Amino acid sequence: MSPTMKQLQLTREGAVATVRLNRPEVRNAFHADTITELTEVFAALSQDDGLRAVVLASTGTAFCAGADLNWMRQTADYSWVDNHRDASRLANMLWTLQRCPVPVIAEVQGDCYGGGVGLVSCCDVVVAADTAQFCLSEARLGLIPATISPYVIHAIGERAARRYFVTAERFSAERAQQLGLVHEVVTADALATTVQGVVDQVLRNGPLAVRACKQLVRDIGQTPITHELRDVTARRIADIRASDEGKAGIGAFLSRNTPPWVMPTPQAD
Repeated sequence: MSPTMKQLQLTREGAVATVRLNRPEVRNAFHADTITELTEVFAALSQDDGLRAVVLASTGTAFCAGADLNWMRQTADYSWVDNHRDASRLANMLWTLQRCPVPVIAEVQGDCYGGGVGLVSCCDVVVAADTAQFCLSEARLGLIPATISPYVIHAIGERAARRYFVTAERFSAERAQQLGLVHEVVTADALATTVQGVVDQVLRNGPLAVRACKQLVRDIGQTPITHELRDVTARRIADIRASDEGKAGIGAFLSRNTPPWVMPTPQAD
């Protein structure tokens, strides 16, 4: 694990670790360094035999706004190979988080967009404030939620994914709970207490049994998220990021212009 983390805060109290995204000035949007640190942290935590639970949280008002704008500017002129390498790092980070052997509880205090939805989809229990908004916004930029798609589809199901992938609309914490993405919705004041209650419930159970229960769900659950599937998703996002439409969408977003495919709104007579 990196001794000089800048993107995250890692604390430990007994058998419980708390990992916080710590870039409130950019609404905890992530970039290459965040992905690297999350991968290193969860790889290290996964090797900790004394660990019994992890809380994934954020500082500031937003949980995670997706990809960082400056990072998007850097990747705007990437080749297909660069895009594939970049997406593969994200795919590996999500896989590392999802494979953590102990329960990971997400504490979602604010908006959760794009890759942030991927993060919570990898968690075992998700508690959200009732004011939090969710959005799979990639299509609005001319992109697709490829690397996060295996986890999001497992969380909300194919039917819901068909809607929210293609509309890129925002939805409430209550709707996220109905979809299965979120387990509990509470007021902001009750968020920390509710998360602690979930942790306390986990700590009442046998440590080895809890790990075995999580492994059981993975073994018996839906289609395994294999290396081949992860590579397919990385290739698909590389394809579309390197396409004319993907470049146009990112360029319009970064320059705050209207994407070329948006039709003008008809004017009333």
